Amino acid sequence: MIQEVLKLFYEKKYHEARSLLADINTVDLAESLEMLELEQHELVKVFRMLPKDNAADVFSYLSRDLQKRIIDSITDLELAEIMDDLFLDDTVDMIDEMPANVVKRLLLNADKETRLLINHFLQYPDDSAGTIMTIEFVDLREDMTVREAFTHIRQTGVDKETVYTCYVTDDYRNLHGVVSVRTLLLSAPGDRIADIMDTQFVFVRTLDDQEEIARLFDRYDLLSIPVVDNEMRLVGIITIDDALDVIQEESTEDFVKMAAMLPSDIPYLETNPVIHARRRIPWLLLLMVSAIFAGAIIDFFEESLAAMTALYAFIPMMMGTGGNSGSQAATLVIRGLALGQVVPGDVLRIVWKEMRVSLIVGAILAIINFIRIALINGSVLLALTVALSMMVTVVLSKLIGCLLPLAAQKMKMDPAIMAAPVITTLVDAGSLITFFMFARLIFNI
Repeated sequence: MIQEVLKLFYEKKYHEARSLLADINTVDLAESLEMLELEQHELVKVFRMLPKDNAADVFSYLSRDLQKRIIDSITDLELAEIMDDLFLDDTVDMIDEMPANVVKRLLLNADKETRLLINHFLQYPDDSAGTIMTIEFVDLREDMTVREAFTHIRQTGVDKETVYTCYVTDDYRNLHGVVSVRTLLLSAPGDRIADIMDTQFVFVRTLDDQEEIARLFDRYDLLSIPVVDNEMRLVGIITIDDALDVIQEESTEDFVKMAAMLPSDIPYLETNPVIHARRRIPWLLLLMVSAIFAGAIIDFFEESLAAMTALYAFIPMMMGTGGNSGSQAATLVIRGLALGQVVPGDVLRIVWKEMRVSLIVGAILAIINFIRIALINGSVLLALTVALSMMVTVVLSKLIGCLLPLAAQKMKMDPAIMAAPVITTLVDAGSLITFFMFARLIFNI
């Protein structure tokens, strides 16, 4: 449909183009503008054709690059209108990622109250509840009736980010309860809010970690959650869309760290190759240096290898199996920590479980390899060496894989940094030592 809009635009049928734009979903429209890669003047003209009610919504879904391009080309009056229509949390997110010159212009075109709120929000620590909350919520009083509550919602709800859950406060903003619109609809018009509100509600504080808050949304199936200060005064709410953004952000960060890269907020295609390289080199250098230990171990056992050259063929298999076994255990433990399913205090239970798993897996792999090598190579001693080494390597690898993320969590570090690359490097050394020690013992070399 955006193609039709552009066609009308080039034909100078602006009225028809504007009507067509009004029928396009704001998210789809923002995505189309991203994909079309319009020239600067085309982008601004299309944006100016948007109905006023939709312009801010579309703007909030655009990438920071497109937002900056639009800001650079529109007037101060147009910018002020966008700032006025944006929800405060979207405004704060945008300002937090814009260059200083753009931030200065944005603040100059915001009203005094909005500037004070933005500055207040920016003082919260990164990744805390205060940085992702919004102050656009519906508040009610305990002495209101359901009829009065609906009147209040109709009068104030148009500027709120959500009206599905309302928050009951007193004159000092102390939070006493929550009530959903569903509850209001199913209650009699004369019922008092104090009688139907829920006083057993979930809440968070302004300095709580955003990852923990995302878990609360998942655990309690919430659409929004209130944010209070140390005196239980309501200062904002966090909505499900912001919680989903946090989950995506944290998952992406963990995924990147598990792949041995430094995380970045910039989209992949928009990141300069030099920046990509700079974020990957530190981990690769560290892993390259640590991998030298594996080479040192092979050098140390050089005489054993010279006496039994058949051992060379099984080094890659031993290292690969060990690394994969450790990564499997680490991935499950890291996921459990991220979802709150396990904590460092569960270390004995986790070790016991992984020990049983590794014994089963190791035994199966050992038996398969013993039969395969005995039949193909015709050496029972070689088959026994590989089988026993495989068994011990799998057990050792899975124990390392489950213990390192728990140790990282205990030391207040991100467990994801203990994922595949780090574990693989450590396990490689362990698997080689195990393999060569068994070879020396069995072959007496």
